[in-house]
Amino acid sequence: MEHMKLHHVGIVMSPMDRAERFMKKFGLETDYMEYVEAYKANCLFTKHNPDETPIELVIPLEGVLTMYNNGRGGIHHIAFEVDDVEAARKWYEAEGLEMLEKSAVPGAGGIIVNFLRPRFGEGILVEFVEKIK
Repeated sequence: MEHMKLHHVGIVMSPMDRAERFMKKFGLETDYMEYVEAYKANCLFTKHNPDETPIELVIPLEGVLTMYNNGRGGIHHIAFEVDDVEAARKWYEAEGLEMLEKSAVPGAGGIIVNFLRPRFGEGILVEFVEKIK
């Protein structure tokens, strides 16, 4: 794979009032928030300048993410922007590595995504993001 740009860092944080306290404490503002059906979570992206990387606060409403880190949340993933998520999936699978999804799923803010399983990312969950808007 060629060099990839960091798209965002994802942090699981619930409930919403905890995310709001975190944002206030560090002077962060909401850029946008959308519900992502595939992961049963609201995904809030922080405002950022062109030379900065946003933070994504993943606020699970149900499902497996509610129990992430024994329900405490925390840093969940890093996301790289790619031109073609499906091409990235095929490349990594050809290398014998496994993705979380069989094909890309819709994310928040006009993107599609897929994740490299942590055991293949040296213990880190790595998301690949393709902008579609």
